[in-house]
Amino acid sequence: MAIFSRCSETKPIFVAIYSIGGVGILLSVFFIISSLNSSGYTPFASFGSPLGRKDKTSPFLTDAISNGGNQDNSSMSKGSLTLSNSEKTIPIWKLPTGSKFPKLETFKLTKDMVKSHAKDNVIIVTFGNYAFMDFILNWVKHLTDLHVYNLLVGAMDKKLLEALYWKGVPVFDMGSNMITEDAGWGSPTFHKMGREKVFLINAMLPFGVELLMCDTDMVWLKNPLPYIARYPDADILTSSDQVIPTVTDDSLEVWQEVTGAYNIGIFHWRPTEASKQLAKEWKELLLSDEKIWDQNGFNDLVHKVLGPTVQDGTTSNGGLVYTYDGTLKLGILPASIFCSGHTYFVQAMYKQLWLEPYAVHTTFQYAGTDGKRHRLREAMQFSDPSSYYDSPGGYMSFKPRIPKSLLLGGAHTVDSHFALVNYQLKQIRAALAVASLLKRTLVMPAIWCRLDRMWFGHPGILEGSLTRQPFLCPMDHVFEINVMLKDLPEEEFGPRVEFREYSFLQNPSLPKHVKESILEVDTCDRNSSNCNPSNITRTDQQGFLRLPKNSTQHELVQLFSSYKDFKVIQFSSMLDVFQGFSDKDMEKKFRNRVQRYVGIWCCVMLRDPGHIYYDMYWDEKPGWKPEPPHSRQDDHPPWA
Repeated sequence: MAIFSRCSETKPIFVAIYSIGGVGILLSVFFIISSLNSSGYTPFASFGSPLGRKDKTSPFLTDAISNGGNQDNSSMSKGSLTLSNSEKTIPIWKLPTGSKFPKLETFKLTKDMVKSHAKDNVIIVTFGNYAFMDFILNWVKHLTDLHVYNLLVGAMDKKLLEALYWKGVPVFDMGSNMITEDAGWGSPTFHKMGREKVFLINAMLPFGVELLMCDTDMVWLKNPLPYIARYPDADILTSSDQVIPTVTDDSLEVWQEVTGAYNIGIFHWRPTEASKQLAKEWKELLLSDEKIWDQNGFNDLVHKVLGPTVQDGTTSNGGLVYTYDGTLKLGILPASIFCSGHTYFVQAMYKQLWLEPYAVHTTFQYAGTDGKRHRLREAMQFSDPSSYYDSPGGYMSFKPRIPKSLLLGGAHTVDSHFALVNYQLKQIRAALAVASLLKRTLVMPAIWCRLDRMWFGHPGILEGSLTRQPFLCPMDHVFEINVMLKDLPEEEFGPRVEFREYSFLQNPSLPKHVKESILEVDTCDRNSSNCNPSNITRTDQQGFLRLPKNSTQHELVQLFSSYKDFKVIQFSSMLDVFQGFSDKDMEKKFRNRVQRYVGIWCCVMLRDPGHIYYDMYWDEKPGWKPEPPHSRQDDHPPWA
């Protein structure tokens, strides 16, 4: 209207021109829409998310939003919007309409599908089977929270394909017919999954898009695309297992100083002739020998030629090196900000160098997939359903007490490390016992270590790394998290003691009614005049009581049965709280269970075996010392 109004004030010929142009545009739009409708074309049919769906959020996200979780609600709502066509984005977290699952052909990987999801000709891809459903949802959520939507997920089994479709996640069928269970690191199925990655890269590079390929056990903490765009001449940018920094800023690693393997959990491919040739030879290499691990195969190929540095007179290519056939230009992403499980969880390298991390990949960890999930939870980087943050039985926590001499005194040795960890184990053992009696979920404390854990002999920490001593070590350095989550028979091991990560009570996903409902408990001398547990001080939803030291099983159960309305019971200490089980059968089952909760420290240098078993009941064995097994015949846990 404004256009025609202005035209009427000038020359009539402009009115005619604008009128004709407007009518032409309307006719063109009508013709295009009619053509699409008549052909049955649906813009998002490539991954089964048709137009006309209801404006409804995924249950996964609805759950998180209602939980007031550690997610930006505004960003999630934006993530479910269809942005402008010029941005070439596809709506994510939008539920499809109807109840019928489309034909499998709908989910076939095609050039049109990839192009429709790409932005600035870049597509971000991960893949997996149903066992990694929660990791995949977490991966997608982190990207959409960062307003990055040009992503696709490859489904290796139909169960995952259907589940992601119904949650509004862009998914394609890899046709792998993979099992739906966790394959386990190093298993034949694990290697098969790795090979699928190589096949996928070979399938997608001919589409002419840049490919940022990721494992599902990593998360994005910052939009990586601007960083990758800084190196337009790189054929490949790869992460690595480097644990010693070669740079102190956010530039690429100095390739001459990188000793760690190139890790293919995060790497970016441009569709150049050199990268296509490498991908082809990589695939052929793996097909020629099923024993070759995909990552080793990649490293072998790119190390056939290594050097010289790419020189073109600019700083934008700093760090690129000629590799493979002498023409492929490779850059190694800095491990300080494209973090491994060691540089992020152990060294916290990015903090020490005052950098912002882009990603963390849960490598260098223990306890399998359960250990990976727990590490991300410790870092508050894993999205769980609201039920995880509101257990019906409530929670229990305690503040560890550690003498300064154990934490900071003397040299960092195997003996001082075990003295520190064992002192904490005794308190955790008591806390597990009390939590089992009160039928509450235990919030584990943060654990201090003096020595790092590796799978090979080392001098305590990796030389040249930024690991500080002592340091807060991941729980899987000491505990067998996978065993703690295992359904052991109750007739032999008693009921499972539920637990949460040490950061649980600080997680923004914790509901307000849980966070504010706390009963603080302090211990006191039972002969003291003011040591009366029935005298509880209440303020709104919070309370405080004094508990007699060395309380019995009966006293604890009876006392705290009156305070079930409190969501969190927080002990000021676990020292001298619990006298011990009076029910000997219950105690026997509890001991059977928690003895299996602890793992090993590894490893003493120049010893075989060199690992040392943690012992939950070390204090009951006079003269106990942290020593490796004397021989392979003696190599078994203390309870075996």
